Amino acid sequence: MNMKRELEMKLGKANGIYLNDIEIDPFTIKTVMINEVVPSDPLQDFYGASDADYMKTTIPLFQGAGTEVSSIQDILQMGIYITNAVKTPKTEYAIDKSSIENSLPYLEAELSLLPNLKVIMLMGDVAKKAFNMITKKSTKKNAIPAVSTYKLRNSEIYYEGIRIMPSYIMTGGNILIEKSKVTMATEDIATMLEIIK
Repeated sequence: MNMKRELEMKLGKANGIYLNDIEIDPFTIKTVMINEVVPSDPLQDFYGASDADYMKTTIPLFQGAGTEVSSIQDILQMGIYITNAVKTPKTEYAIDKSSIENSLPYLEAELSLLPNLKVIMLMGDVAKKAFNMITKKSTKKNAIPAVSTYKLRNSEIYYEGIRIMPSYIMTGGNILIEKSKVTMATEDIATMLEIIK
């Protein structure tokens, strides 16, 4: 299945929305990692160029978690699909609520296409916010409590039988500065890998 084609068939084409133009077998995907926002250059996204900026920070996180991965294909083969909560590049430092809302139908449809999910990792506050907006529509409440991520990391949170793991952003220059968050994101990935074994 081509993810981009599938989402465009469901929701139509939208200007400025970046979708993952990738072939996957939806039945093999056990984990979705939701990053915050697409880069302004699609070649720097997870499924872009082989030396994409997003992979320069993602691969070391997986390697730190004890896996020998060197590409997005290696990660996909482990049953892990990575996407972005916000499908339009950010224009300012902060991501506003309307950007999240505009991308929400695509994220929701993306998740619905993956029937065998065991884990959803929310990589950063924007991903957490987007996921809560999705869950609030059906349950009228947030799946993730409004508490600091470090306090939630060891909680077992489930939504419709799927383990929800709030973690830290996995892309961008800031990840290299905040070593403690890199360590925690790596530990969270290791925990996720144990769950989907």
